[in-house]
Amino acid sequence: MENLKSKDPLHGITLQKIVEQLVEHYGFDTLGELIKVKCFTDNPSVKSSLNFLRKTAWARKQVEELYVHTLPKFQNKV
Repeated sequence: MENLKSKDPLHGITLQKIVEQLVEHYGFDTLGELIKVKCFTDNPSVKSSLNFLRKTAWARKQVEELYVHTLPKFQNKV
């Protein structure tokens, strides 16, 4: 059997890991400017952001798109 690697850059990455990496890279201030949602601007935390993003598909899509766009910067840090 061949080992097939998924071409989806989000494969195997949890939403929590995505949010944590984005917050570490950008900080909540910049993240709130890039994606206009209150969970990043008003008393932000990873926990409150996860709660909101799990319920709000359009916001989660924006976060995932930003993560994919930023992914090469994360890989350069390693």
